[in-house]
Amino acid sequence: MTSRRPPARPLPTALVLLIPTLLPGLAAAETRQAGDLSVEVTPAVTGLDMPWSIDFLPRGGQLITQIDGTLLLVEDGETTEVPGTPEVWANGQGGLLDILVPRDFAESREIYLSYSKPMEGGAGTALGVGTLVDGELQDFHEIFAMSQGSDKGQHFGSRILEAPDGTLYLTVGERGEREAAQDLSRHNGSVLRLNRDGSVPEDNPFVDDGEAQPEIWSYGHRNAQGLALDAEGAIWVNEHGPQGGDEINRIEKGANYGWPLATYGEEYGGGRFAPEETENTTGPLHQWTPSIAPSGYAIYEGDLFPSLRGVHLVGSLKFDFISALSPEDWSETRWEWPETARVRDVTEAPDGSIWFLSETEGTAYRITPAE
Repeated sequence: MTSRRPPARPLPTALVLLIPTLLPGLAAAETRQAGDLSVEVTPAVTGLDMPWSIDFLPRGGQLITQIDGTLLLVEDGETTEVPGTPEVWANGQGGLLDILVPRDFAESREIYLSYSKPMEGGAGTALGVGTLVDGELQDFHEIFAMSQGSDKGQHFGSRILEAPDGTLYLTVGERGEREAAQDLSRHNGSVLRLNRDGSVPEDNPFVDDGEAQPEIWSYGHRNAQGLALDAEGAIWVNEHGPQGGDEINRIEKGANYGWPLATYGEEYGGGRFAPEETENTTGPLHQWTPSIAPSGYAIYEGDLFPSLRGVHLVGSLKFDFISALSPEDWSETRWEWPETARVRDVTEAPDGSIWFLSETEGTAYRITPAE
């Protein structure tokens, strides 16, 4: 979700907050080992409150969502709260979730946000767009919302990705309703594909199925909280299993990824309730048992770390590390440092540095090569 973009407009100093704080230079940088690499890990933005996602503006500016509904802009040494965000259902895992700065931001000024929308029955995953002008999110409006709400507080999914063809992909969790992930008449447990205005692309797989939700691109997912694009344009997700069976999946048009008909996980408290694989479903290319609680996903393609090109980077909420996976054989190196406490998001910045959000530390960290 990152790219190299022209400069953004400066923000009025009247909106400056005391906390969070942008730390100058390499203040408090620590040298750590990332497999064979020596890296510097720098706290770039501190004092965050349950950060969920980060994306980048030109010249190093960042936009950070917090689950309570706050959107923060960090630019030119100042952190500001951006007004104009949508009302969110901030319960359980719900709130203000992912953010996407599209490739044409310099012209469009558009910002996309996913969030848990209050609706009949409780809440559902929604996607909206507004324009960032003079530090305010203007004309924000919803372009998608789930067909049904739920009063359960879990499994919103909510990662957003801009594909090379300009369409948007959005992950939607099954909201704790397992069987709904196999019901094409509902959005639960799916990866969706939309046009930028929320309309449905004509080549989506279920547009001619009168019983199916036309936004669905793939289904049979439990709760995908990581979404990434590789150099060939393939789309990948990581998703939470139950007790074990967290997954990495390569997303294909119209595919059924099996939940809850097949899983490598068990029922909470123990005991299998489904086979690991079953006919007419697509199994994971990699799985974790025990669960690591994956969230955040980047496939590195930058210049700062040539040896990492093509490596899949996944944050662990449960065991406090970043998983670096080689897609050739899915061998794993774990970057486990004091800073990697409940890693919520992992992303590559326009300059090739790697950033991650730690929920526990309330900090956005920047990873660069050690000198």
